[in-house]
Amino acid sequence: MKTMKKSHKGTVIVNIILLALVIVWSIPILGLFISSIRPQDNVLNTGWWTVFGENSGFTLDNYKQVLGGSQYTFVNSAGDTVRASGDNLTRAFLNSFTVTIPSVIIPILIAAAAAFGFAWMIFPGRKLFFTIVVALLVVPLQIALIPILRDYQALGLTGSYLGIWLAHTGFGLPLGIYLLYNYISTIPRDVFESAFLDGARPMVVFSRLVLPLSVPAIASLAIFQFLWVWNDLLVALVFLGGTNDVAVLTQRLANMVGSRGQDWHLLTAGAFVAMVVPLTVFFALQRYFVQGLMAGSVKG
Repeated sequence: MKTMKKSHKGTVIVNIILLALVIVWSIPILGLFISSIRPQDNVLNTGWWTVFGENSGFTLDNYKQVLGGSQYTFVNSAGDTVRASGDNLTRAFLNSFTVTIPSVIIPILIAAAAAFGFAWMIFPGRKLFFTIVVALLVVPLQIALIPILRDYQALGLTGSYLGIWLAHTGFGLPLGIYLLYNYISTIPRDVFESAFLDGARPMVVFSRLVLPLSVPAIASLAIFQFLWVWNDLLVALVFLGGTNDVAVLTQRLANMVGSRGQDWHLLTAGAFVAMVVPLTVFFALQRYFVQGLMAGSVKG
């Protein structure tokens, strides 16, 4: 009985600590969102926490300005009509999707196929190749940027989406193969033996057995890859350049920091736009996240 009481007390303490951490972690996000819907004068003169005591209300003009690409007029908090030029983040938002979605799907498919081969297929040099893949995890991607850029210039891939898709695929494959290998190698051997005895080819086994059974690990890898590609600035700047036609969201936000360094109402709106998609992806796949991270840690 005493043991049960101690266990219950310990659970309550842990829950309280976790709740406190969640609240502390959420405060900056809440402040960012509130600042993004406040008028410019209020953002510059008072803190976001004073919003609960002021009567000025909220506005969506900040989002209209950062997402729009043309000039328009709006009325500020002082009642003056102001003409402003939009930052056209909508195009950058779509460019980020164009870069991110293939850069997530392509390496996941290749990594899953490679992990299946390393885990369950016998071929010469399997251990050596897998060792090389694991060793690539410690190689900084920055040292490969210039050599790859020179090759892209020779092939005419600079400034193209295909070039950055291939770059993100190459940079994401070592972690993807290692993570999926740990999961796929724990699938019972009997599943594959039964399939091969029934005459199933390796591609059929991969598409109908390996991929469905590896959903937790694939979802975990998808979160990592999506967050990395979506928030990437360096690789996009090197391989895409800085033109507005192909610039991703992180590039446009960096430009906004330089051109609108004092316009906090616009910077917070742009930052919140950039945060919405990663948060949505994480919460949509979070039930697989821990299970995918623990893949291969326990066998039995």
